[in-house]
Amino acid sequence: MIFLKQTLSLAPRLILSLGIALFSIGVLAQSDTRVNKLIELFEDDQPAFGLLSFDYSLNNARSMASSGLDFILIDMEHAPFDVERLRLFLLGMTNKRSIMAKGNLQPDVMPLVRIPAAGGAEELIAQAKQVLDVGVYGIMFPAIHNREQAELAVRATRYPQVNGSPDMEPAGLRGRNPSNAVWYWGVPDYMAKADVWPLDPQGELLSIMFIESPQGVANIDEIIAVPGLGGIFIGPSDLSTSMGYSSPAAPEVEEAIQTVLGACLEHDVPCAITTGPGSVQQRIEQGFRFVTVGADGGLSTGAANALRLGLEAAGRD
Repeated sequence: MIFLKQTLSLAPRLILSLGIALFSIGVLAQSDTRVNKLIELFEDDQPAFGLLSFDYSLNNARSMASSGLDFILIDMEHAPFDVERLRLFLLGMTNKRSIMAKGNLQPDVMPLVRIPAAGGAEELIAQAKQVLDVGVYGIMFPAIHNREQAELAVRATRYPQVNGSPDMEPAGLRGRNPSNAVWYWGVPDYMAKADVWPLDPQGELLSIMFIESPQGVANIDEIIAVPGLGGIFIGPSDLSTSMGYSSPAAPEVEEAIQTVLGACLEHDVPCAITTGPGSVQQRIEQGFRFVTVGADGGLSTGAANALRLGLEAAGRD
């Protein structure tokens, strides 16, 4: 009887010790896991697959969160620039069951945003700040034609660095009020993680440039040399239009695409492009590191098939 009482008296302490141990294991697992899945795939030399989204509904957010995709590109260039709707969409993509199962805070599907501003400094900086402050993990900047525009985009994604940091330049322009982003990411050290990769190897933000003009193609070498640039996205439709062709299938457009891809491969910069079931395998084999496999309205049959083919081509099936 005395032994039983002693054992029972130890139970709360045993439970507390077990709880502390499990918490410590969870913290360790989290510290070893990147928050940004897309960067993790880049570092592991694995292609990533995503979807272009114009649908801000909570139902679509829930569908995308369990879609099997790696990222979703929320298009606020061709859909309304509505930060409050974006905030709700990000909330809808929070998959608590997956977080519990994995034991870390890395989303299964990374939300990125394409902002509408192109070129103009004040508007671009303001829009970048707003979408970052609600918690997105990267920004895709449209219509990047030269190095100056790319550098401005990187600066808009960064905070000013602490004195003595080894990566002070390009100097950050982002204002400091990330309360929603801190809550959404769920990490205690958001300010340390909210910098651009690969300039900051521990950074969890991506600053990605859209190349969709002959000027962007011609200046690709100087654009990808900007410190802090995290990737290049080629827009075949806009590129073909700006080159004066009615279809991205024109040989001259494909030549321009290969020029950009070649520069990215030479400099080890992740390169992206839009694809479908008929092109995704070829694009992965050519060396594209991340691709969209369709547009939303849920994961359509065609997009699901393109995703399957892409995963097979990448050896991730």
